[in-house]
Amino acid sequence: MPLPSFDVVIVGAGVAGSAMAHALATIPRLNLFRVALIERSFSQPDRIVGELLQPAGVEALQQLSMSSALDGTGAVPCAGYSIIQGGDHIQVAYPEGTEGRSFHHGRFVMGLRRVAMQNKNVTPIEANVTNLIEDPVTGRVVGVSITSKSSNEESKMDVFGDLVIVADGCFSNFRNTVLEKAAIQPKIFSYTIAAVLKDATPPLPGHGTLVLPRGLPAIAMYQLTDTETRMLIDIKEPLPEDIPDYIFNRLVPELPLSLQKPVIEAFKTDRIRKMPNRFLPAAKQGTKASKTGVILLGDSWNMRHPITGVGMSVALRDVVYLRKAFCNFESFQNWEDVSSAVRKWHWDRKFHASTLNILSAGLYGILSRDDGTYKSLRKGTVKFFMNDPSGLQIKRFLEFISGWNSSPTALVGYFSSIAASTGWLTLTRPEQILERVGPDGKALVGPASLMEYPGFVVEVVLMAWTMLSVLFPVLWSEARPW
Repeated sequence: MPLPSFDVVIVGAGVAGSAMAHALATIPRLNLFRVALIERSFSQPDRIVGELLQPAGVEALQQLSMSSALDGTGAVPCAGYSIIQGGDHIQVAYPEGTEGRSFHHGRFVMGLRRVAMQNKNVTPIEANVTNLIEDPVTGRVVGVSITSKSSNEESKMDVFGDLVIVADGCFSNFRNTVLEKAAIQPKIFSYTIAAVLKDATPPLPGHGTLVLPRGLPAIAMYQLTDTETRMLIDIKEPLPEDIPDYIFNRLVPELPLSLQKPVIEAFKTDRIRKMPNRFLPAAKQGTKASKTGVILLGDSWNMRHPITGVGMSVALRDVVYLRKAFCNFESFQNWEDVSSAVRKWHWDRKFHASTLNILSAGLYGILSRDDGTYKSLRKGTVKFFMNDPSGLQIKRFLEFISGWNSSPTALVGYFSSIAASTGWLTLTRPEQILERVGPDGKALVGPASLMEYPGFVVEVVLMAWTMLSVLFPVLWSEARPW
């Protein structure tokens, strides 16, 4: 049976796609927008990321009237972070009156879908999208071709819409097709190895945890339920040939004692799951360089390292801004009007998204290594928080990661403050930052001699260069006008 034509066809019913379907379906107008929400399978997804929603994401749900999507997910309130490095333990709390949520990703997505499908003008279609349909004359995308299975029979049909929104995730099949000349290839930072710890006691319950193990990249943890804790282990290429051996013999000894047994049990009983960590800057859409009639949304368009857990906040805020851009539209037939709104949306969401993208890349760049100058910067970052009796720097950090401070300039200044503080400590209290070694290879203790200070100055210069090399690529990708 042929499907009717829709105002909007959305490909993908994940976080961004489901939220966008609800956002468009609830725009008040005489004739509500007809939205087709196409998903390969509406069964509960099972992913190892997208399980921490920062306060800005919680607020975006409220703005979209989708807070009820959290009902029944077993979501755990998250009040901030706990940072652990060796014997140092720092607690950082979100701004007063705000909190995040952590949960099983699949349960949250099912909640979003439930809210979206409560709208009678949202039509869910379980099918696989095989290609975009283009007008043979204008080249404009006018719909999608789908393949669905029913009673072991495969059926093919076309779904038409005035606007197609592709939100098919990080492994998007249509990214290059939509962006054409503007397409950017995702860059793989590293890989995440994940497990769920059973009955583990987090270092600080109700908080996300960032562990900085000696000689290894940072490890992130957050509660999924009262009895389950997600653990995300970052591993750079080349990956260890024997990952269990790496976890049991290299990683576990560096963890707090309270976590060692649950980690061993988790990786012995569960299958090891791996996912690439990608960086993809947002290309400008609605221009002559990309296709007409279609846009990208969510991870199909913009990705960052998951160390800060801000991905869903960016996606939901994007939906809020895009709904605002479309709120006065009567239809999406005029591409000039649509593309103008899309270009405006690109800059409306720029400050918020860029701040979180820079934060993610910068923080990962500092904490992903524990050797050479990176080791000094990592130590300096922890000391930057610890040597802050007023709590001002911790407060500023949480304003950035929670999504309340959307100033890229202020964030660059913040990273510069970390580098300056680390450099100052290197020159005035080198024992807090550097591992000083004498000519005989033995560790040096006590006050530094004058002979050591030229080396300290060189180390400070190298730290400044390292910080610049970490930040410049992401700054350039976010600042470029195309």
